[in-house]
Amino acid sequence: MSTEESRSATLGPLDAVERDPEHHDVLLENEQVRVLDALLRPGEQTEVHTHVWPSALYVLSWSDFVRIDAEGKVLADSRTMNLRPRPGEAIWSPALPPHRVRNVGDRDLRLIAVELKSLR
Repeated sequence: MSTEESRSATLGPLDAVERDPEHHDVLLENEQVRVLDALLRPGEQTEVHTHVWPSALYVLSWSDFVRIDAEGKVLADSRTMNLRPRPGEAIWSPALPPHRVRNVGDRDLRLIAVELKSLR
């Protein structure tokens, strides 16, 4: 099995980078971390995907969003949350099951995600 095949088997077919490369760009990856640049413009929606590792998220720009599971159930709606990070702030995210995200705001939602492989 090649390294790429092994990586895909570990992450599964719903890995964010594999399923939704239009919105997830790998900046760095090694055995300890994977760093993603995630960008979702107003009105855009991701494909259903997962994040198998928890991550520290550095906010470059913030917009309201809705996170929906694969069956269409709303998992999170930022408009009802107390969380309103500003650019330059960091927040924590646990690993996430299959979901899609829709930008329902009027700005780009752009995050740098440092996924911590050792915490899986």
